[in-house]
Amino acid sequence: MSADLKDGRIVIVGASLAGLRAAETLREEGFHGSLTVVGDEPCAPYDRPPLSKQVLLGQATADTTELPMRRDPDAEWRLGVRATGVDLLEKRVLLADGDSLPYDRLLIATGTRARPWPNADEAALDGVFTLRTREDGAGLAERLAAGPERVLVIGGGFTGSEIASACRELGLQVTVAERGPAPLVGALGGTLSKLAAVMQRNHGVDLRTGVTVTALNGNGAFTGAQLSDGGRVEADVCVVALGAVRNVEWLADSGLAAGPRGIACDAGCRAFNMYGIVTDDVFVAGDVSRFPHPLFGYQLLSLEHWGNAVEQAEVAAHNMVHPGPLRRPHLAVPVFWSTQFGLNIKSVGVPTYSDHVVIAQGSLEARRLAMVYGYKGRVTAAVTVDMAKSLEYYRHLIETAAPFPPPPGAADRAIAADVAIPSDVPDPSVLSHGPTVALTGYLPDRRLTVV
Repeated sequence: MSADLKDGRIVIVGASLAGLRAAETLREEGFHGSLTVVGDEPCAPYDRPPLSKQVLLGQATADTTELPMRRDPDAEWRLGVRATGVDLLEKRVLLADGDSLPYDRLLIATGTRARPWPNADEAALDGVFTLRTREDGAGLAERLAAGPERVLVIGGGFTGSEIASACRELGLQVTVAERGPAPLVGALGGTLSKLAAVMQRNHGVDLRTGVTVTALNGNGAFTGAQLSDGGRVEADVCVVALGAVRNVEWLADSGLAAGPRGIACDAGCRAFNMYGIVTDDVFVAGDVSRFPHPLFGYQLLSLEHWGNAVEQAEVAAHNMVHPGPLRRPHLAVPVFWSTQFGLNIKSVGVPTYSDHVVIAQGSLEARRLAMVYGYKGRVTAAVTVDMAKSLEYYRHLIETAAPFPPPPGAADRAIAADVAIPSDVPDPSVLSHGPTVALTGYLPDRRLTVV
């Protein structure tokens, strides 16, 4: 059986980080059949993290962010053409140019796009940006280099905070409007988000929390915004950083378990259909996937992490060319990082899956610390600020379901960690942009019909 799995036709939809790594891994694992990669952008797969950092600071240009290839995946690249549907019965991917691609196995790696500003006329004003694509990065970098009077950033999540940090590094005046009580609260909870707020203000950011932007003003060109507290911000550039939308609309009639939080799959990256039955020939990887994780109560995880896209793509590719007993689960513990306002923030596990936190090393005052998160008496996550070397220790505690609060043994605490306090993770439904890790049971988005 395994011989024929290494042959046949594989189609990857999404010329993304996950799509590229999957294509390379398929060849490394001995797949010698035909391989087609479909991508809606006209360019080869590129790296997104530099767009909010080096590109905005003028240290790199957007067109130098192409991802290096580990090996030539010997694929047919169909770039600049959108997939519009999947016929699971006929095993075909439908394309916007009217063509269709037959497959034996399909990998969906369509990722996310920036959540647009809800009012299309306001979003079309000159000077209003989102940051997701290479084109977005190039346009925003050019505008920031021209030296605007003030930049308004809507949303204080990781992307919004990194953009605000870049603006301050460039010497630009910046206002951040965040609906929650502090920046990063959706990803890190209340305690650490207070530190984020202090750092932004110390670096000269005009931070407005607990407010929403109700309207963008301008006649052709953006001139400012109205806030829900009655205030007004005068600015000539606006960056909308309200999180991401998963690219699943093209699957609406496919019969797959695709919804606003992504496409549900099993731990082996095989997609579920809308009835919760696992398919055997459709796989999912990267930001568009939702997968169960035993360390987090088998709830489905949606992640927007670079490392997860790579690891999941490799597991999916392996499982596409191996029979059942040789398949591997995708059980990586989520890890992400961010650099902003001179701080290096790293996270392992799922901070939003927590009820309490303790500061196990360092302190908020010193702005150097390790915060450990727990849920129902066991360690589920840790976040370090300028203490990345400790992360490996906490990863081990998470993987072994160690008791919370953690035992003594972390570098500078001879005694057990300080008093646990509530982790103060907000309900994601009231945030304007979701946490970096969303945990969900599966909610079907459409009423089931009897087939």
